Amino acid sequence: MTEEFDVLVVGAGPSGSTAARHAAMGGARTLLIEKRSEIGTPVRCGEGVAKRWLDEVGLEPSGSFIAHEVDGAKVVAPDGTTLVVDEARAGNECGYILERDLFDRHLAKLAAKAGAVIRIRTSATALLQEDGRVVGARLEGMGRTYDVRSKVVLGADGIESQVGRWAGLEKPLRTRDIDACLQYTMVGVQGDPSLNEFYLGSWAPGGYAWVFWKDTDIANVGLGVNLSKLRDKAETKAYLDRFISAHPHLGRGEILEEVAGMVSVALPLERTGMPGLLLVGDAARLIDPVTGGGILNGCLTGKYSGELAAQAVKDGDAGEAMVKAYEKRWRARLEESLYRNYLIKEKLLTMDDDLVNRIIRAIAEVGLERVSTHEILSALRKKHPELVAEFESFL
Repeated sequence: MTEEFDVLVVGAGPSGSTAARHAAMGGARTLLIEKRSEIGTPVRCGEGVAKRWLDEVGLEPSGSFIAHEVDGAKVVAPDGTTLVVDEARAGNECGYILERDLFDRHLAKLAAKAGAVIRIRTSATALLQEDGRVVGARLEGMGRTYDVRSKVVLGADGIESQVGRWAGLEKPLRTRDIDACLQYTMVGVQGDPSLNEFYLGSWAPGGYAWVFWKDTDIANVGLGVNLSKLRDKAETKAYLDRFISAHPHLGRGEILEEVAGMVSVALPLERTGMPGLLLVGDAARLIDPVTGGGILNGCLTGKYSGELAAQAVKDGDAGEAMVKAYEKRWRARLEESLYRNYLIKEKLLTMDDDLVNRIIRAIAEVGLERVSTHEILSALRKKHPELVAEFESFL
């Protein structure tokens, strides 16, 4: 049995649903598949996003998926030195705290309203390829196996993308390019719910710990530790429990939910497409290597890929021109920050608490209009060149 669509999207997370929405809006007959029985679950996410990018991906903020709004963030060094920044300067993980399951379903609803067909409990098991191009995929779902032929396949199936592997585009991740993450949703915690909290240094070696507020006494409390710093994955829980115990405002809370997962902190794939196929968001490893945040990049590249796929269908050419247009677009928007932040991530793996303390104190002293890796390094170079001597190449 064979079906035909213009565009097939594999994976109904934020990347896939956004891609399906924009492909359908462009006039392409679009099928969006999700292997799980419910879109949006299980949640494996800190749920923090910046306000300013919603408009860029065509989303209106809504109480239906926003749990809490914060004014900014405080970045805490190992010695307790605290840098407070407002939301506009706090990067891509601060502004709104989502109900991520509801957010994912909201995006899927938008895709459906745009005309996309959605099938849950449906998995891709292989790509269909002819003459060096992807022409669809073999699917399993609802007790049947069948082929869907499509002019474009959009792979949005996460950091261990099977679509990318079948296409020969994905390489195995190195240990140092993975963070092991664990998060508790806790009730009864205390603190300032107007400011998210980021803790650096040995609380989470090679990564950071976070407190993302969902209400006045409810927060996501978690951390990511670079896998190269762990003897086994179970150590992540010991790090998180130690962090909570050392901070009384958190230690009084009770755990409602626990989620764990791996996050890529790697460079993007060298190639993110081939004729008939584009990889989107986490599947292309378009995740910020410093923060581990991927929602913004997933939605952006979902928009780009969906629009270009629809145009390729209209033009009757889903070959190399489509791939080059996609890579040109996402690289122009994201590449510089992704590569710089990867180098920063590599440097953070070697930094001890004393150096982190000195840098946070220096940043607090310098003052910044906006917190970004480039502006931090530029400001420090002017007043504390000794702290950025090893970072000069990043500038």
